[in-house]
Amino acid sequence: MSFTIYLSGEIHTDWREKIKQGILENQLNIEILTPITDHDSSDNVGLKILGVEQNNFWKDHKAAKINALRTNSYINRSDIVIIKFGDKYKQWNAAFDAGIATSLGIPTIILHDPDLTHPLKEIDAAALAVTETPQQIVEILKYISQS
Repeated sequence: MSFTIYLSGEIHTDWREKIKQGILENQLNIEILTPITDHDSSDNVGLKILGVEQNNFWKDHKAAKINALRTNSYINRSDIVIIKFGDKYKQWNAAFDAGIATSLGIPTIILHDPDLTHPLKEIDAAALAVTETPQQIVEILKYISQS
């Protein structure tokens, strides 16, 4: 069985690489889609493509719209959306991605530290799995990939 997964959320740790490595090691037939994880590239895409803005609101607005084109397209292509919430930065975009996936009926797997259980309780309640480590996600992917 093959799957397409979108890895959304926190960009400051190597959780995506751990999941990718587990998929490779277990020879799972899974296509991986990701957002642009280079902060500067993501934040400045609007300026780069559409031109300079004097007001930061419009700079961010342009970038958000272009990034949303990518994100929404990838979520729509996905069988499963995996979303990591980190404790250092607020991942509003990850919460938004969880809402989009849920509204489209695309299953989500949430990844976060136990300390975030209370603030993420509504997002966790909508997910089909809530995990604490990338290895747990790999184990879920192995399980659902069995024929």
